[in-house]
Amino acid sequence: MNKNNIYILEDRGIIYINGEDTFGYLQNIISNDLSKVSDTQSCFSYLLTPQGKYLFEFIIIKHKNGYFLDCPKYQIENLNNQLNLYKLRSKVEITNLSNEFVVGALSKDNFIEFKKNNYPGMTIKFIEDPVLLDPRCAKLGARIVINLEKLYLSSKKLKLKISNIDEYYELSHALGIPNSDTENFQNKIFGLETNSEELNAIDFNKGCYVGQENTARMKLKEKISRRIYPVKIIEGNINSEEVIKVNNSEIGKIINNSKFLFGLFKFKDPNFKLDKILNTENAKIKVIKPFWS
Repeated sequence: MNKNNIYILEDRGIIYINGEDTFGYLQNIISNDLSKVSDTQSCFSYLLTPQGKYLFEFIIIKHKNGYFLDCPKYQIENLNNQLNLYKLRSKVEITNLSNEFVVGALSKDNFIEFKKNNYPGMTIKFIEDPVLLDPRCAKLGARIVINLEKLYLSSKKLKLKISNIDEYYELSHALGIPNSDTENFQNKIFGLETNSEELNAIDFNKGCYVGQENTARMKLKEKISRRIYPVKIIEGNINSEEVIKVNNSEIGKIINNSKFLFGLFKFKDPNFKLDKILNTENAKIKVIKPFWS
């Protein structure tokens, strides 16, 4: 990531949750432990189905008396509806602030605090705006949640140039981290199959949350036999759901429609090898080694 660039992630949205019951309300439904989140620490979390399947994801950032949820913009409406469904009589307010705030990605090297400490999720303030190291992986750099009107002024103060977001997403893909290209994951694959543990999205000690029972059982009994990996096309063209084979044996399939492809693989299959050339019906591909492998 270029130290002199900032990438405006226009495909991200912001929901703000506040009110006197906010902590207990969120703690009972999300996969991570909200007690980790403070003015100096943010976290990544999922909202799962009762069966433990992937439904929504978001980065949780402390803001005033509540929390920002930084999530893929395509999820905003459905996530907002799901949060209101769980609200019941809880005294919380849920507000879509996507038209007021934007998310920018930038190098962690722009902040001296991150040179001293660089653990995922570490959070500081730039003037009044939260800046955090990506809680999934610090190698993905920092991100800032900022009012749209202040973005250009802050970029100027930091001497940053607004740049093509593909540069950022290429880095994310190379690390094995999906961003706003997860629509085909929803309600189809288990949270653990999306590398939620490796991306720091699940706390196995926090107690009950939606989907916790099956997620904990799968973890304890080591029942995960598939997981997603980033995929690079060597030649040809490829579509979502396209089967991936080795020696005519199916070991996976393409799982999203993004230009930054991910495949769902039977990673325990002896035919599965990182960096090995694999075949689909119309293409040759290679699995990229993610940061956690």
